[in-house]
Amino acid sequence: QVQLAESGGGLVQPGGSMRLSCAASGDTFSGYGMAWFRQTPGKERTFVAAIKPNGGTQFYADSVKGRFTISRVNAKNMVYLQMNSLQPEDTGVYYCAAGRPITSSVRAQSSYYYWGQGTQVTVSS
Repeated sequence: QVQLAESGGGLVQPGGSMRLSCAASGDTFSGYGMAWFRQTPGKERTFVAAIKPNGGTQFYADSVKGRFTISRVNAKNMVYLQMNSLQPEDTGVYYCAAGRPITSSVRAQSSYYYWGQGTQVTVSS
């Protein structure tokens, strides 16, 4: 079992930056691939970014590539999402997830077993 808790959301102006954090507890954190998904009202949860257990490989949705960076510190049981050049369409509830996906499935929600409660990110002037 892994428990996940996101933090760092809030209101930011377009063009601004924000860093989300996800604290993990429970099972061995370094054995899990980690990901961020986001959801807006009335829409399905969508993939944002993922990182392999050793942090050596990252994956991004096309919509955030070049603006967002996922990272992890296994010694601290933490995963981060640095978001730059934020736009209103980045607004949503951001969820941290843990699982053991194969490379071809890192973007699928079904690959992740454990989820946090989510943190709201609002990009608005």
